[in-house]
Amino acid sequence: MYVITNREILKEKGLRAFGSRPNTDGPNELRLLDVKKNARSWSVTEVNDKLAPAEVEALNTEYKLNLDPDEDWFGSLEVACKVMDQARKQKKSILLFVHGYNNDIEDVLAAAHEIQGLHDVIVVPFTWPANGGGAISGTLSYKSDKRDARVSTGAFDRVLGKIYALHNLLIAARQKELKSQAFKKHENNHEKANRLFSELVRKDCAVTLNLLCHSMGNYLLKYTLKPSETNATNLIFDNINLVAADANNEDHRDWVGKMDVRNRLNIVINENDSALGVSRLKPGDEQKARLGHYTRNLNSVNATYIDVTKSDHIGDEHTYFKGDVALKNKELRELFTQIFNGKSVEGELTYKASNNSYVMEG
Repeated sequence: MYVITNREILKEKGLRAFGSRPNTDGPNELRLLDVKKNARSWSVTEVNDKLAPAEVEALNTEYKLNLDPDEDWFGSLEVACKVMDQARKQKKSILLFVHGYNNDIEDVLAAAHEIQGLHDVIVVPFTWPANGGGAISGTLSYKSDKRDARVSTGAFDRVLGKIYALHNLLIAARQKELKSQAFKKHENNHEKANRLFSELVRKDCAVTLNLLCHSMGNYLLKYTLKPSETNATNLIFDNINLVAADANNEDHRDWVGKMDVRNRLNIVINENDSALGVSRLKPGDEQKARLGHYTRNLNSVNATYIDVTKSDHIGDEHTYFKGDVALKNKELRELFTQIFNGKSVEGELTYKASNNSYVMEG
């Protein structure tokens, strides 16, 4: 699994390489790491920053690219090629996962692996230094993570910018290859060639790129969207999924409305979410009704609000897209599988006009 982070990277073995503070070169500095679980331990390998010309030539050959080897290309390009190629071969979608409050790297990886298994996607986590304030706890811990989330907005914006650029580069190269295949097969009939090209592109588009922000990961997204110039407003994802959002419901349309999406921007709500109930009780002017547990004021024109409060087994759960709830409730698990794979689910839910939400029961 590839992991993107702005955490400090220490000269330690295994998961101890991930520090609990932002990168010492600055909180906007990103590292890309290949993390694998062995029988009894984890191996963590930092992806090379800059590619050698020979490595770029190898990518050109293997993935039908046309890159200038003398220009600067980085390890993120090679990783993007591998992940996209894996997604096409396995016919899976890609899910960028942004976690919430008080998650160390073991928590993040455990969640990412469980999401992969439950929802049949390739997960790429972005992990920010949400360590809960280290030795402190309670309100101070929560406030510490909120500060770290705000500090990490520049890094997350850079992640979105890199994904946008690399995705466009690889999609353009792939479509050029498919067009070549179609016109080679029907070189004397452009109409048939164009029809085949369209069909090949349609099949190829079965691979979607989606975003999951959970809990305080939504607070991070909100503040990434604060500047007028941000990569978060680019058309990158098929579905954006804001689940159990630990951000104010009040005025959420101001930042949610900035995002563009190919298919759906889903906001998933559990009114009985105990973690968000506790979050609302934290002191401070900002701690108002949370977006992820409040079913009023659902007024963003580009959002689809999904209320799962009455779903079986959900109770007061906060991470109901995984764990016992998802295992026990097949319908709820399938809902998340669909939205994490770039699909729409409103047709299977009951629309409640009184508050503009789609309700899942059972």
